[in-house]
Amino acid sequence: MKTDQRDLSYFKLRLKELLRASFPELAWNNTFINQRAQRAASAYEGAFGSGNSHIQCDEIANYILFEGLHFSRFDTVFKVICNEFDTIMAEEELYPFAMQMLPVCDAVFVQYELTDDFEGKTEYDLLYTELTGTIQLWIEENGL
Repeated sequence: MKTDQRDLSYFKLRLKELLRASFPELAWNNTFINQRAQRAASAYEGAFGSGNSHIQCDEIANYILFEGLHFSRFDTVFKVICNEFDTIMAEEELYPFAMQMLPVCDAVFVQYELTDDFEGKTEYDLLYTELTGTIQLWIEENGL
């Protein structure tokens, strides 16, 4: 199977979907999207040419396509806001507020080594608590 433009666009679309949902800070980085999709498409083609099944080829391509994109800062901030602050704002305000809080929370995130499996680690609970406190302080100082 030769990788063609349609295959490349498939990888681009899959990556864009994830970025828009969980990594909005990367969602419009076309260089990143194009490079990552091209690498995934090439890996798929190479794996298929080596005799791997379509399932194995998908696994290889997905590994490359989504490398480093399993733990999302935005998803974490959004989760904190939905769980801890949903009673003080309307549902339609949660997402925009999470977008606003993402850069505010950067100072908290830099204190942790954020790996793809970070959510399963014990430090995640501490991060969650610190994010909650940071957002609460921001609301107290700036209001909604």
